[in-house]
Amino acid sequence: MTNSQKKVLLIAGAGTLGTKVSAELLKQNCKVDVICLEEQKSDHCNLTYYQQRATLEFLTEFLHDRYYDAIVNFLHYPVAEEYPSYHQLLSAKTKQLVFLSSYRVYADKQHPVTETAPQLADVIDNDQEFLQNENYALPKSKCENYIRGSGTDNWTIVRPVISFSNLRFDIVCNTGRKVIEAAEQGKKLFVPEASRKLTAGLDWAGNSGKLIANLLFKKEALQEAFTVSSGQNLTWGEIADIYTDLLGVEFEWVSTEEYGNMIRKGWGNDWFFVYDRLFDRDIDCSKVLSVTGLKNEDFLPLREAIALELKSLNAIPKP
Repeated sequence: MTNSQKKVLLIAGAGTLGTKVSAELLKQNCKVDVICLEEQKSDHCNLTYYQQRATLEFLTEFLHDRYYDAIVNFLHYPVAEEYPSYHQLLSAKTKQLVFLSSYRVYADKQHPVTETAPQLADVIDNDQEFLQNENYALPKSKCENYIRGSGTDNWTIVRPVISFSNLRFDIVCNTGRKVIEAAEQGKKLFVPEASRKLTAGLDWAGNSGKLIANLLFKKEALQEAFTVSSGQNLTWGEIADIYTDLLGVEFEWVSTEEYGNMIRKGWGNDWFFVYDRLFDRDIDCSKVLSVTGLKNEDFLPLREAIALELKSLNAIPKP
């Protein structure tokens, strides 16, 4: 596949997911510009980094004399009311504007989860503290609602599941490199028994990046939302077993109450535990596969992907 005449801008695109999207687009011979906070050095003639904070002021100046075939905006807007100005600017400078939402917008009301499944913002009415203060899933839903009513017609909404890479290895609410640290220190990681048999909303960033990259430049993707998942749908228990097999790390499965107390102690609230990690995230990926044209065999199995990322860190113990 070649898109050698296509130019793509990734905003805040040097993280876990953005780097994989870049890699996939470069395989398609696209020219990729990345705005990011991190200092990055390009090793590809078609990849250019701009180390800047992507404020509205900077983007206005940056895009003054630029136009892209696609813009993928990885920025999160905790205050959803700040997003419209960005949307109007970006949508005028591209043929396709991709907004990064999240699978966490979904409530636990439909299984498997499809793109039309009820969202938390529409069904939660008895937790006022959550409704007034949660700053991730609810703002994502608000931004999505704005986009649909914005009067623009060149948008695509993507809702990725958790994307792991060598930057982060997730097991329920543990993230970063905690599984590696626990294995190295011989410590157990606590995980909730209630999540053990639940489908984890988890995929390799390489699989998710391939899906997002292949949603670009397609008419069928415009004015549509897509859950970004290869649909392997392993449970948290199965993910834990993979970490144990590969790293030797041990897990202790504790009660929901005990785990919730740990989360509240560290985070100040347990919303992403109660309103996500305790939900079954069995994903129906048929819509995104249909539009991208990708097949099951195009994705790396999660066990192989975890092993690949661990090996990149020399983290897997030698036999």
